[in-house]
Amino acid sequence: MDILGISCFYHDAAAVLLRDGVVVAAAEEERFTRVKHDSAFPTAAIDFCLRTGGITTRELDYVVFYEKPLLKFVRLLVSTLRRYPRSVRVFRESMISWLGEKLWMKDLIRRRLGIAPERILFSEHHLSHAASAFLCSPFEEAAILTVDGVGEWATATIGVGRGTDVRILREIRFPHSLGLFYSAFTAFLGFEVNEGEYKVMGMAPFGTPRYVDEVRKLLRVDDEGGFALDMRYFSFDHSSDRTYNARFVDLFGPPRDPRAPFFTAASGFPSYFGRRPDDFEAQARSNERYADIAASVQRVVEEIMLALARSAHARTGSGRLCMAGGVALNSVANGRIVRETPFREVFIQPAAGDAGGAMGAALFAYHTLLGKPRGYVLDDPYLGERHDGGPVAAFLAEAGIPHETFDDSDKLIDRVVDALTAGKVVGWSQGRFEWGPRALGNRSILADPRRGDMKDVVNTKIKFREPYRPFAPSVTVERVGDYFELDPRADHSAARFMLVVAPVRPDRRGVIPAVTHVDGSARLQTVSAAINPRFHRLIERFGEATGVPVLLNTSFNLRGEPIVNTPREAFNSFNRSEMDLLVLGDRLVEKT
Repeated sequence: MDILGISCFYHDAAAVLLRDGVVVAAAEEERFTRVKHDSAFPTAAIDFCLRTGGITTRELDYVVFYEKPLLKFVRLLVSTLRRYPRSVRVFRESMISWLGEKLWMKDLIRRRLGIAPERILFSEHHLSHAASAFLCSPFEEAAILTVDGVGEWATATIGVGRGTDVRILREIRFPHSLGLFYSAFTAFLGFEVNEGEYKVMGMAPFGTPRYVDEVRKLLRVDDEGGFALDMRYFSFDHSSDRTYNARFVDLFGPPRDPRAPFFTAASGFPSYFGRRPDDFEAQARSNERYADIAASVQRVVEEIMLALARSAHARTGSGRLCMAGGVALNSVANGRIVRETPFREVFIQPAAGDAGGAMGAALFAYHTLLGKPRGYVLDDPYLGERHDGGPVAAFLAEAGIPHETFDDSDKLIDRVVDALTAGKVVGWSQGRFEWGPRALGNRSILADPRRGDMKDVVNTKIKFREPYRPFAPSVTVERVGDYFELDPRADHSAARFMLVVAPVRPDRRGVIPAVTHVDGSARLQTVSAAINPRFHRLIERFGEATGVPVLLNTSFNLRGEPIVNTPREAFNSFNRSEMDLLVLGDRLVEKT
């Protein structure tokens, strides 16, 4: 049985092909269109999934959409009419948008894919999130926590999964949203909503949570982890371009200019920012206020996530937790949930945001609606398009690019290790690209984590990004405990998807300074030989050469672009940056 799951029309559109309960292919539309966070109907991702499965749309048994458009439309109507006439602009824009294609999703799918209406199914947004976390987890029963901006009405849910059954036990409804709460601060701190939330998380360790009391004024929290926003401070419920209002500014001061470089005394002033300003100290002090606000909102969000997780444990009695929704990408909060709640086993959907809803919708239809037994566990996140071998050779030949071909994988790895230990930066493109927003060793930029200057080197050569944003360490699963403080009683499988932050052992922080954040933590990835043997061997061989089985890993993309997919995209990013080596499958390109 072949089921296609689809998510689109908000952000991170995606498609997933499920065959007899096993994920055959999964990809976000942005990887093909090169439009970051592309929200359009995922035509290219669907084509990829069908091509990988070797089928046409006529052979699909079902197509499942990840939410119910009519319910979402009703929420938009009700919420905008409540705030009329202040909401007249957002009402008008919503009607123009929704009375086009969004509201008629069944007909759109029928026309685009040629699917009979009776074979088109719908899930609900947070039910899709819940299913995406539980139904591909290794657990037969678990508590489920989903937290994001908003679906139809729900913004957060606590649920339970048993066998093939997924049930929602409690939900928090719009406008009370932890995701939109965090996004309001994202905008205030000068970043793009639905894009810059991770920048707030990266900025937080450079500040002190001095504004926690002010942040807490914006919401009420009950004894069971529920919360309600004080909407007197927000405008996202009636404005299409403002998430916070004048009362918010009165409380926190003027917002940060998004065009201004962010730096503090702790972060320093990187060379790629240009000439150091004459009033560096004054600007640094001004920016420290924003870092303090970031630290404060991050602290409050962590507290609420912990309260929600503890409530999920109290309601279900389970020692296992599954998580999804965009807020489940807050890896600092995830690390605290693993360390500070009764849950000993935690599974987090690697594409926790809206993209993952496509997978959840397909799994929900197959297991819960159709009653099919479970047998698939999502432990291999490499579900995207493959270009090794022939496609790489054809591209390099067509473009006339000089390169070396390695028949012996160990010799290729040795060359890469030599380059890394010499301080070079390597673009690494292997196999199928990753499902979700993290680069997990198949579309990665790699460097030596032992070099204290490597953060600036990679930023200067490739990323040109803010100095407070950390790079991730990828470490062999066998050696993770030597470098990071992890509770030996807990399962740490979420780390394989780079979804938890953990403290770096104090005696190792000086050993891997390029991947140790200012607060002594790191968002780590554990790498298993069973899941990614070549990447594991590279890290292992680097460890044999240096004594440190850890690599600096960041996503293979330039600033403002999606992660690369094809050999051409990888080469173009390599060529437009100052990366030193590019590895495409078994072929190596080196700048001279």
